[in-house]
Amino acid sequence: MHTKCLIIGSGPAGLTAAIYASRANLSPIVIEGPQKGGQLTTTTEVENFPGYPDGVQGPVLMEDLTRQAQRFGTEIVRGLVTDVDFSKRPFTVTVDSKNEYTADTIIIATGAAARYLGLPDEQKYLGMGVSACATCDGFFYRNRTVAVVGGGDTACEEALYLSSLAKKVYMIVRKDYLRASKIMQQRVMENPKISVLFNTQTRGLYGEELLEGAHLVQYAGTDREDLMDVALEGFFLAIGHQPNTKLFVDKLELDKDGYIVTRGRGTETSVDGVFAAGDVADPDYQQAIAAAGMGCRAALQAERYLIHMQNEL
Repeated sequence: MHTKCLIIGSGPAGLTAAIYASRANLSPIVIEGPQKGGQLTTTTEVENFPGYPDGVQGPVLMEDLTRQAQRFGTEIVRGLVTDVDFSKRPFTVTVDSKNEYTADTIIIATGAAARYLGLPDEQKYLGMGVSACATCDGFFYRNRTVAVVGGGDTACEEALYLSSLAKKVYMIVRKDYLRASKIMQQRVMENPKISVLFNTQTRGLYGEELLEGAHLVQYAGTDREDLMDVALEGFFLAIGHQPNTKLFVDKLELDKDGYIVTRGRGTETSVDGVFAAGDVADPDYQQAIAAAGMGCRAALQAERYLIHMQNEL
């Protein structure tokens, strides 16, 4: 099957791109990927996406975007992209190792996945106390006790942000120092609502239906090893994200952390006619509305690219 625009990923970036591309008569095809709707489908209440004054459940928001894209003619295909060929035109995308699609333009919106500690309890309490986004979920923890895992700039930023909302913030830091910049370290250490637990690791989480606390160990494996439980209502992971770009290694330019490199302020990648939008190309903001904005830009640039190519014929 051939299309003018094929979109890989069905999160806010991919579906917004589909809305714009379909309204431009590009007849886009969206390949959903392993998680229909992206990361927002694992989120409960979303209160910072414009247009929902009373908030909205993550899955409901993504279903609304899906229906809006389909209203204008977007075709959505269930499946996983297993191979891409950007070496010749039209581009070729293989789904589920068997179905081939060709396209004049490609928009990559595969997102990024938060890094977790690997504890089985993390998934149990995901959305019920465990989060990988303080900006997204911090509001729900006003006047409560929370913890942030990590010792870099991101962890410090999230701890400082949460300190403006929460009653108490613990930072759980595996090493005996913070890796963050000096100014961030200073701000954290001077904040009376933040307590940094150095040389500390999380062994597990506990609670009935909602998170109630964490099992911690300090100085693990030494004669100073100490086990302790800390009562918590929120547990925030701030140990980085992993962009979903394994498929594009050696096919597109990626930065040192694996994010797709885009040109200037646009969404063009190192291959003409291939665009990237959302968290897969944005290591800084990683918000649904920012991803949606990039999806809009990618679709507009894909349309302009096609017009330019048509004029050159």
